[in-house]
Amino acid sequence: MALQVGIVGLPNVGKSTLFNALTSSAKAEAANYPFCTIDPNVGIVTVPDLRLEKITQFIKPQSVVPTTMEFVDIAGIVKGASQGEGLGNQFLSHIRQTDAIVHVVRCFDDSNIIHVSGSIDPLRDMEIINTELMLADLDSVEKRFQKIHKTAINSTDKKVKAEYEVLKKLKETLGAGLPARSAQFDEVLEMPTAKELHLLTMKPVLYACNVSDVDFAAGGNEWVRSVEKRALEEGNKCIMICSAMEAEISLLPPEERPEFLAAMNATEPGLNRLIREAYNLLGLYTYFTAGVKEVRAWTIRKGFKAPQAAGVIHTDFEKGFIRAETYHCEDLFTFKSEQAVKDSGKYRVEGKDYAVKDGDVLFFRFNV
Repeated sequence: MALQVGIVGLPNVGKSTLFNALTSSAKAEAANYPFCTIDPNVGIVTVPDLRLEKITQFIKPQSVVPTTMEFVDIAGIVKGASQGEGLGNQFLSHIRQTDAIVHVVRCFDDSNIIHVSGSIDPLRDMEIINTELMLADLDSVEKRFQKIHKTAINSTDKKVKAEYEVLKKLKETLGAGLPARSAQFDEVLEMPTAKELHLLTMKPVLYACNVSDVDFAAGGNEWVRSVEKRALEEGNKCIMICSAMEAEISLLPPEERPEFLAAMNATEPGLNRLIREAYNLLGLYTYFTAGVKEVRAWTIRKGFKAPQAAGVIHTDFEKGFIRAETYHCEDLFTFKSEQAVKDSGKYRVEGKDYAVKDGDVLFFRFNV
């Protein structure tokens, strides 16, 4: 599943440094001036999952394939972006193509790194970005509303009527200065229509507080706590990260990383948590296929039934689905072998209505 997470924020908040750390590269230019990123950089990132490594302790494969997701480094957005300021329209269109947003907020002070507003104020910075996204959405909604207004009033087409009602709700919500995701929609009749509009503020958001290495080791600062409080009020999640430190870690040999992390009071790179949180933000599950040739992680959306999960491997698996043979990876960790799982009665046969669980190990039977 090709799902993308867009990294957004004001210029010079550490987006490109974070992107480079995520992808262990210098693909995104990181420089001390606004708009050093213009074209979006795309990187494929491995999703860290200790269960995958643990499975290989009991099933010895020839190869191991983790699941991945895409991160997109999008140029800094400034006040007035929704009106085209700072190449805003171009940058906003890049966000529209992503599935979720990591909003990097500057929570560090450094006189050597320019702030576009001249001072450090995370809540103000968040408001600038969120307002520009809402204004862009409001413009899109109003244009669409005007286009179908007359047609919808006299129409008997249920789809047209549904879109009209959705647009009315969105106009009211965005006009009140609230993101589109705040609007209440009927899950069956209205939500599909709302999603088809691809609005920026319908996307789930994860705030990433970018701090100095000193504040990271200390567990944060007052700026971080203010962002955490605001995120909680919005119903969004927030994590703390030090982009500069993560960039250093990503360039270290693997054997030297634990010592570096220990010195920073960390047990793992902050990037691991960021990737996992972004994965959860998209409402994703991981299931595994495991055999002597390959142990592999696969990404699905929560709620996928067994045939849909099979289709992620190949469309023929879904078309010709017969059944799924499955057990949970925790059963393997408990009983130490697939045969022991079978002997315990934990190995099951499931049909087309089975909702796949996070951590399931699956073997599909199909015929085409």
